[in-house]
This record gives sequence, C-alpha cells and structure tokens, in this order.
Amino acid sequence: MSTPIRVLLADDEQLIREALGQLLGLEEDLEVVGQAGSGDEAVLRADGVDVAVLDLQMPGLDGIAVAEQLARTHPACGVVIVTSHGRPGHLKRALAAGVRGFLPKTTSARTLAEVVRRVHAGGRHVDPELAAEAIAAGDSPLTPREADVLELASDGAPVEEIAARASLSAGTVRNYLSNAVGKLGAANRHDACAIARRMGWI
Repeated sequence: MSTPIRVLLADDEQLIREALGQLLGLEEDLEVVGQAGSGDEAVLRADGVDVAVLDLQMPGLDGIAVAEQLARTHPACGVVIVTSHGRPGHLKRALAAGVRGFLPKTTSARTLAEVVRRVHAGGRHVDPELAAEAIAAGDSPLTPREADVLELASDGAPVEEIAARASLSAGTVRNYLSNAVGKLGAANRHDACAIARRMGWI
C-alpha cells in the first residue's frame, strides 16, 4: 500500500475541525497528522505535511497569510482553503498566494478528499460558482494600502486610532479613506467598507 497523504487541518471552530478530521480519516489514502485552531498554529504544525486544509478566517494569520508563509517555508505542501466567505476578492488573493484548492464549507467531505488528492498530485480545483463570481466582479480598484486602511476603519474606529494602528499620520489616513470612498462610488467610509467587504476586497 502506498504512503498516505499527510493532511493538516486548521479551523478555529473545534467541532467542525474534529468532525472533518474524522471524516477524512475514513479515507484509506489520507492521514490527518495535525490540527490547528489558528493560522499561527498551522504554520508551526506544517512540518512533514503534504496538504494543508485551511479555514479562510482564523485568529492571527488568516488562511491566505498562512498559504503565503507555507509557500516560502514548505513549498512542497499543497494548500486548500475552505470558507463560508467565498467572496471574489478572497479567491483572487488566494490564487495569487499559491493556493491550489478553494472550496465553500458546504462542500461534502468526499469532494474535499478528492480535492486533497488532486492538489497533492499537483493539480488545482476551484469551486465553479466562486470562480464565476470572481470573474464577474473584476479586480479591486483599491491599492493595497487603501484596502488596509479601509479594513481598519470597518469597525468604526476613529481616524486617530486607525492612524496609530497603521503607523500613518491622521492626514494620510483621511486621504486613503477619501480615495477609497471615491473609487468605490460610496456615500461615506462606512458605505465603502460595506461595498469592499461584500466584494471580498478587504
């Protein structure tokens, strides 16, 4: 019998992570060798892993940030992202980070197992509906810095607090927010945050 594909599961929801681990563990050619409850923990547990299955949104590093780090430190490890937030911008960021599988959390365990095998073999799989939405949405008009500042503004923080968190001056923050509002055709920064989040650009 061939060596099983070694899988790491990372999801901050323990019940989902453990249930998924049990389901994948039923596959004869797959072995769940590690589980993590955060992105930072996933990076620490990646040694010897063939395929990492990551939740998109986790405490600390998100799934895409983990993928970027693994591409540098564990280039032989394939990455699959599963998410309940399958927005167009997320898919584009994931593919740019080297992610080879991108699936909604509504995917069956059988399909996920098939995708793990495909990614391990060097292939790719992107959910067709998510791919179609990403193509229709187009690219984000925001610069990376505008997107960062807009994301910091999404919880309603005042400009001074955003400036401190982003290591920028308050005037620069106002300029970035103004640019983002204009580019998105928004009424104000709160509206801009909502539009950008809906499109997956932040």
